[in-house]
Parts: sequence; structure tokens; C-alpha cells
Amino acid sequence: MQPWMSDVPAAIVRVKAELRKSVPDLEARFRTLTAQLEREVAAVVQEGRNGGAVPQLHYSDLAAGHVPGPVADKIRRRGCVVVRGVFPASRIASWNDQIGEYVERNRYAEKQQSRVGLDRYFATLAATSPQIYSLYWSKPQVSARQSDELARVRAALNRVWRQPSPEAPAFDAARECTYADRLRRRRPGDTTLGLSPHADGGSVERWCDPAYQRVYGEVLFGDPTRYDPFDATHRVSTEQIPSPAVCSVFRTFQGWTALSQQGPGDGTLQLIPIANLMGWIVLRALQPDVAGDDLCGAKAGNALPLDARWHAVAAEALVSIPRVQPGDTVWWHNDIIHAVESEHRGKTSSNVIYIGAAPWCPKNAAFLPRQAPCFLQGRSCPDFAPEDYEVDFEGRATEHDLTPLGRRQMGLDPW
Repeated sequence: MQPWMSDVPAAIVRVKAELRKSVPDLEARFRTLTAQLEREVAAVVQEGRNGGAVPQLHYSDLAAGHVPGPVADKIRRRGCVVVRGVFPASRIASWNDQIGEYVERNRYAEKQQSRVGLDRYFATLAATSPQIYSLYWSKPQVSARQSDELARVRAALNRVWRQPSPEAPAFDAARECTYADRLRRRRPGDTTLGLSPHADGGSVERWCDPAYQRVYGEVLFGDPTRYDPFDATHRVSTEQIPSPAVCSVFRTFQGWTALSQQGPGDGTLQLIPIANLMGWIVLRALQPDVAGDDLCGAKAGNALPLDARWHAVAAEALVSIPRVQPGDTVWWHNDIIHAVESEHRGKTSSNVIYIGAAPWCPKNAAFLPRQAPCFLQGRSCPDFAPEDYEVDFEGRATEHDLTPLGRRQMGLDPW
């Protein structure tokens, strides 16, 4: 843990004062990025009317191991993509049924009531009707993570990023590290799971962490219009403040795999598909109308909020993902502002397995020895609250369920 993390409020005051003094032409930079953002917002709104704000492609388009050039360019601009047809409907239906049986057989809802409060983020959800399930090791989750299909998708998406050099890449696009995340099974009519617009992967760190300052180096000290959110050079060196539900690995993309049909109005994902928006957010907090101890509402150990008071212009670009089918996957850059619709107005449950892309790099490889014992013992992923439901769950995945690829991704065997 970095020294500044022991006194975050003091670090915010110090770093803000330093940046306000050292960033050249601070207000002019902000005006430049505001004008750029306004153009992007207008483009997203127009594309949204035409159903094209979120890039889409089919799994078969990745046969060569790369995202086709024009789509890759749009992903770099929009920071997200829907990849359709990754898994056949029959396999998804089986996985969805197996998860439902796993939850019921092991009386998850009943046991969850005794652990309310361990996971601070979801403690406000109705204990008798969970929507996010703190389960990591069901057999379908493990099977999906180690599947050849997701290995191909993630490798192709990893290659959308720009490496510092071919000889010294920041990460290995072809190798993946397992990062165990949870399940969503949201029932029709639910109003408990709505999440306001936010970004994961760092809040105050984006200003206070020296590596994050290098990530946003062009925004702060170079040409702000040249900032590239897909430049991998410094991303793998960032560090997050330890906290339950804060991801400590580097993810090229967050993501989920659809277990059911879902789309606008079904209580599912919304995005602000502007990949370079975070550069503007970083500068916004340094403007003179924001107090010296405030980063536009950013708090240690929490998601970074998009606050209407400070970020109203960006909020106009919030769009729902297009309708997806079982077996489709959705991916978004770690800087992308995203939300969850406040109400599920559809007729069937919106079910997903959360699976992102965490390519091999020293930071991610160092996480695997922390996670592997959790898998072997059925405990929660170490980044999340230690609810440990699955220690005595019947039918959870074990080491015998891992394929050779899954063992390597879990760090149990060498690559």
C-alpha cells in the first residue's frame, strides 16, 4: 500500500494543490476537453437514435484472433462492445438452469440474511430477494471463465489496446488470469438494484496515485486531445486502495455473459460510451469551483460517481445497451461510466455471469496465489467481502472441474 493511502483526505488536499500549480494552462485545457466532450455527446445521442452507439460484432468475426479494423477503431472511441453468439443457446440454457438449482439446493437466499452487512455495497438490497449473488464457484461460472470461446474473445479484445512496444508489452494479450466475479439474477419488477452512473477501478486513485497521473499524463501535462485511453503503458502499474468490492487486478475490459434475453427496460446495463471521458473528469475536479478537499464526490474505497452537479454535460450521453440474447457478451473499458437501470420492467429475469478480461501481467499474476486457495476451499474471491457462502455448498466446482487451460488461468500450473 502506498504511503498516501494511510491518510486519504490529506493526500487529496496535497495532490490537488500540487496539480493546480503544476498543470499548465489548466482552465484552457478544460475548455478544450469540454468542447471535445460536447461533440462526442452529440454524436452518441445521434448514434443512439439510430441504434448504433454501442459497437457490435459476432463471435465469428474473431476467427483470425483480432477485432476487424473498423470495429476496433470504434471500440477505441466508444470504449465498449457487444460480442454476439459467443456461446450456443443450448449451453447457456443448461448453465442458467444449473445456477438456479445450485442457488436453491444450497438455500442461498436464507443464508444471505445472516450475512447482511459484510458486503457494504449491497447491504441495502432486500435480504429475502437477492439480485446480486455473492457466488463465485458454481460449475457454470468456472466453465465459462475457462472456455475456449471466452479465451478467443478476450485475446482479441486485449489486442485492441496499444502496447508500449512489441518487444516489451505491458501485458500478454494471449494469456488470461482468472478473476472470479459474481452473478446477477434480477427478477421482473425489481427496483432495488438500480445503480447510478459510476466507474470502477479507482476513485481518488485517479488523481493521487502516481501511476494514474502518468496514465492521464497527456491530459495533465501534454496535449489533452492526444490522450489515449487504450494506451497500456502505465495502466498495469496503478494501485487501488484495499477495500471490499474494489478490483485489485488490471482489467482491459469489464464484462458479462448473458444467460437470458435482456435489453432496454429490463433492468440491465447502461453506458456512457465515450472512451476518453475520464480525462475530462480528471480535469473537472481541478477547476476553481471545486473545493480543495473535494474530487467531485470521489471517495476512497467506493466507485467513482458521475455527479450531476459537476458532470451534467456527460450524463446526456447515457444509453442502454442494445437487446442481447443468451450467449451474447458485453464488454466495457474500466474508465467507462456505467449504470444499472433503476427498474426491471421486463417479463423474465435478467441473468448474467460477470466475467471481464484480466490479461497476464505481473500485477495480475501476483493476484492468483491469493485467489487460488479461495477457489480450492470455496471461499469468496479475495477482492470481495468474506461472505464465504460456498465453503459447504453442494455441487460447487472443484479442482477436478478445471481444464488444462483453466488450471493455467488459475495459476495452478505454469503457462
